[in-house]
Amino acid sequence: MRPSRVVPVETAKAQPAARPARIAPVAKAPPPRPPKQIVPAAPAPVAAFRSEEPGTVPREVLIELKTGAPGGTLTRLARRERLDPIESDTFSLVPLTLHRYRIRDGRLVAAVVRALQADPQVASAQANHAYALVGDATAALPFAGAQYAVAKLHLDEAHRAATGRGVAIAVIDSGIDGGHPALAGSLAESWDAIGKAALPAGDVDAHGTAVAGIVGARAQLASAAPEARLVALRAFTGRAGDKPGAQGTTIHVLRAIDRAATAGARVVNMSFAGPADAKLSQFLAAGTAKGFVYVAAAGNGGLSSPPLYPAADPNVIAVTATDAEDKLFPGANRGPHLCVSAPGVEVFVVAPGGTYGFLTGTSMAAPQVAGIVAMMLEAKPELTLATLREALTTSARDLGPAGPDADFGAGSADAREALRAIGMSFPAPAVSEVKPTETAKAEPPPVGMAVPAAAGGGGAEK
Repeated sequence: MRPSRVVPVETAKAQPAARPARIAPVAKAPPPRPPKQIVPAAPAPVAAFRSEEPGTVPREVLIELKTGAPGGTLTRLARRERLDPIESDTFSLVPLTLHRYRIRDGRLVAAVVRALQADPQVASAQANHAYALVGDATAALPFAGAQYAVAKLHLDEAHRAATGRGVAIAVIDSGIDGGHPALAGSLAESWDAIGKAALPAGDVDAHGTAVAGIVGARAQLASAAPEARLVALRAFTGRAGDKPGAQGTTIHVLRAIDRAATAGARVVNMSFAGPADAKLSQFLAAGTAKGFVYVAAAGNGGLSSPPLYPAADPNVIAVTATDAEDKLFPGANRGPHLCVSAPGVEVFVVAPGGTYGFLTGTSMAAPQVAGIVAMMLEAKPELTLATLREALTTSARDLGPAGPDADFGAGSADAREALRAIGMSFPAPAVSEVKPTETAKAEPPPVGMAVPAAAGGGGAEK
C-alpha cells in the first residue's frame, strides 16, 4: 500500500533538508496614533456693534460731580474707570463744572457713562456729542434771483419800523471775517470757544461769515437786522480734517452759549445740528428762563432723518429752508417741532476775503429768522419765547397743506407781518414796492465784487 503524501502548510514552505529554517524577526508594531483632536465648530458670527453711537465723540465722557463730593472723587473715578483727564470748564449760565475725560481702553462710551452714573457722587455723566454746520456750498450762479429773500421776508417795509438796533445777536458758528466790507462795524465781540480766548486774526471760514452776513450785514447786502450788534462765537473750525472732539462738540457749544449769555446776546443763532444732549437742553432751558432766545437750523438730514438738535429742543425756534419759488429744500429735516421756514436755497452771501457767493441749507434760513426776532425785540424787549413764537407762526405765509405741517412749520416767515402781530403799524405799501414775482430779475453785482467758483461751507450733518 502506497503511503499518503504530506502536504506542507502554506506558511511553512519546504526548505532544503540540510539547511535549517531561518526564523524571521518579528516586526515591531507601530506606535499608536494619538486620538484625533476634536475641534469644536466655529460659533455663529455675531453682528458687529458700532464703535459708538452716531454723533458721539469716540472715547470721551463729560462728568459733573454732586455738590459736596469729597476731595479725590475725580481721581478715584478716573482710576476705577481707567480715564485720563483732558480739561474742566466752569459755567455761569448754569452754575456747574464739567470735567472732560478720555477713556484709556476700548470700552464704549455708553458703558462707561452707565458706570459713572451709578456712582453716588456723580450728578451727571454723558457722552461728548459732535455737531456739524449745516450749509452746503454750491457753484456760483448768475445773479438772477440774488437776494430774493428781501422781498420774501418784506424786509424793506419791516425796516421802516425796526432794524435790530441795540439788540445783540450771538452767532455760534465757525470763524467770521469781520473785515469784510459788508460786515464793517457789525462785530461787537469775536471769541473762540475752542481755545477759550479771543478769536485769532485771520482764522475765519465761509460758513460763519455767510451766516453773519445774512443776519447783520451793514453794507452792500441787505440783511434782516443791519443795526444789531453781532457777537461772533467760534465753536467750529470749518476744517474737515480736524480730529473728532477737536471742535463742534457738546463742550464747545456749551462754552459758546455761556459766553453769549455773558455778552448779553438776547438772540442766539445756531446753524448746526446733531444728536440730543442732556446738558445742551439744560443750558437752553436756563437761558430761555433768563430771556435769551435761541434760533436753530432744522438740519440737512433729509426726509428719513430723525429730529436733530438743538432745533428739536422745545426751547428753540426751529427754522427750515425754502427756495425762491417757496419749494422746500429737499435736504431739510422734517418734524412737528418746526416753527417757520425762510429762504435757504442758493442764498447770496458774503464770503471771506471780501468776496461773495451762494450757499444752500437750513443754516442759511435760521439767521433770517434770528434777524426778525432781533427786530421784534428792538420794538418790544419784554417779549418772551412764547410770544415771539406765536407772532412768528400766526403771521407766517402758509405753505403746503393748510395749517402748520411737518415740512414748512407754520409757513414762510414774514418780518413785516411778524412786527404787525406784536402791535407795530405800517403805512400802506408804496406803488413802487417791489413785488415778489419781480425778484427773479438779474441784479448787477455790488461794486468791486468777486464771486469765487464755489463759496466754501461747512459739511452737512450726517
